[in-house]
Amino acid sequence: MKVYVINGPNINLLGTREPEIYGYETLDDIAKKCIENGNKKGIDVKFMQSNYEG
Repeated sequence: MKVYVINGPNINLLGTREPEIYGYETLDDIAKKCIENGNKKGIDVKFMQSNYEG
């Protein structure tokens, strides 16, 4: 099974933009956790991020 996670505008700023509000965990941190957990269950998780708003 494959799962594609598509993140939208400004999500790449997690952990750096207003961390007291949005937290200190980066998008890479979250992606790594999801990929590791997916691998444990035999799921191929792919992450993509785009700032395209149109």
